[in-house]
This record gives sequence, C-alpha cells and structure tokens, in this order.
Amino acid sequence: MLWIKSLHIFFVIAWMAGVFYLPRIFVNLAMETNTAVTERLLIMARKLYRFSLWISVLAIVFGAILVYMLYGPRMPGFMHAKLLFVVLIVGYHHACGSILKKFEKGVNTRSHKWFRVFNEVPVFLLLAIIVLVVVKPF
Repeated sequence: MLWIKSLHIFFVIAWMAGVFYLPRIFVNLAMETNTAVTERLLIMARKLYRFSLWISVLAIVFGAILVYMLYGPRMPGFMHAKLLFVVLIVGYHHACGSILKKFEKGVNTRSHKWFRVFNEVPVFLLLAIIVLVVVKPF
C-alpha cells in the first residue's frame, strides 16, 4: 500500500504543477501581441495540457486504488468532501482545455487580469483537499 500511496502523491504533485502553470501561460497569452511569441506559448500550453492530462489519470487511478484499499465501499465523510474537490479540480483542468482551444482559434475575450484570478482557484481547492486528508474533520 505504501507504494500505491507514494505513486499517488507523486502523480498528484506532477498534475498540480501542470494545473498551476497552465493558467499562468494563459496570462501571458492574453497579454502577448507578438505572433511568434504567441505561437511558442501555444505550443507550450498544448504540451503541458496533454502531459498533465495523462498525469491526472494516473493520479486518479492510484487514488481510487488507495480509497478501495483503505475504506472499501464505506468511505468516511471527509473522503466524500475530498472527492468533491477532486472533481472540481478535474473540471477546472478541463476548463483549461476549453480555454486553450479558444486561444488556438484566436477568440479569447478574457483579460490577463481575469486569468490571474482564475490561476488562484486550484490553489484553494488543493488546500481544501490537504486539510481534509490531514485533519479529517468529519
């Protein structure tokens, strides 16, 4: 079980790195006017999105194995709340994919300031997950 837990933690960290950095690329894309720089940022964003998408699958698979090994079908309340926040991060990550498509089509209408705020959302979601797992408040 410690191997599964270690792999889960590793893949969560790698996934969150992508989830934190991708919106930062969006901030730069929203400010950029140079076509060559925009194309380079789009390449970076595409590669990061695809990489972090596969990493997210591995994080979720190892997390599901852990949940099954630890709790079986009877999960405690904090785990239900944690899984809700995981679903929200998955949704956020997919929203990043939609935003990336808008940048690729050249139809983004949001400002770099909006993306700076958007960039903070996963920080709070991850904090909530960590608190739930460590404190187990219910």
